[in-house]
Amino acid sequence: MVTHARRADPAGRGTTGARVSSTSHAHHHPDHQGHSHGHGHSHGLVHQSIRRSREGLRAVAIALAVLGLTTVAQAAVLVASGSVALLADLIHNGGDALTAVPLGIAFLLRSEHAERLAGLAVVAAIFVSACVAGLESVHRLLDPQPPHALGALAAAGAIGFAGNLAAALVRARAGRRLDSPALIADGAHARADAYVSLGVVASAAVVALGLDVGDPVIGLAITLLILRITWQSWRTVRA
Repeated sequence: MVTHARRADPAGRGTTGARVSSTSHAHHHPDHQGHSHGHGHSHGLVHQSIRRSREGLRAVAIALAVLGLTTVAQAAVLVASGSVALLADLIHNGGDALTAVPLGIAFLLRSEHAERLAGLAVVAAIFVSACVAGLESVHRLLDPQPPHALGALAAAGAIGFAGNLAAALVRARAGRRLDSPALIADGAHARADAYVSLGVVASAAVVALGLDVGDPVIGLAITLLILRITWQSWRTVRA
């Protein structure tokens, strides 16, 4: 490149040195750009981590708020109706809402290992809720106590369906966007819970038809479904 500069200036004026200097500057400029690019890339990685953490926390907080309101509404109806099917659904919804705590901590720490542990906590919460619901259902089979306020009971089941479905959409979409197995599993869990809540509506219907034993039987059916969800969630988190 220096030889080319000399041929371009046969008069031998001092422009050759200027061109060499320009060439040298052109040579170092990409290095400077490369350094800036590397710095920008590193900054981008940190930014992505923070952004993922914030999006995860936002999704968890929204789902927690939705399920919290759902649980409070169902608890008010439970006092009036005494339905074991509603109790099973209420316990499960409450436990599902509490799974937001370990998930939120995991996203706050921005740790994949913490997310995996949070996923295991979700599975444990699902299993515990199944055990509690199952024991209460067996107790009501041995000591039948038909529910009251059937209209309110059906409404509570509908509230549970809507609340869980909304929470499922928030969690599943965020889980796929953030590539978080724990959040995806929790979203699938909430979606299944939405259909479990329909069992409460079915309980109100069968009791209205005079089949009082239908309420604890549906409670047991919900328990079995929760156990199935436990197994599916365990496989998702483990994989």
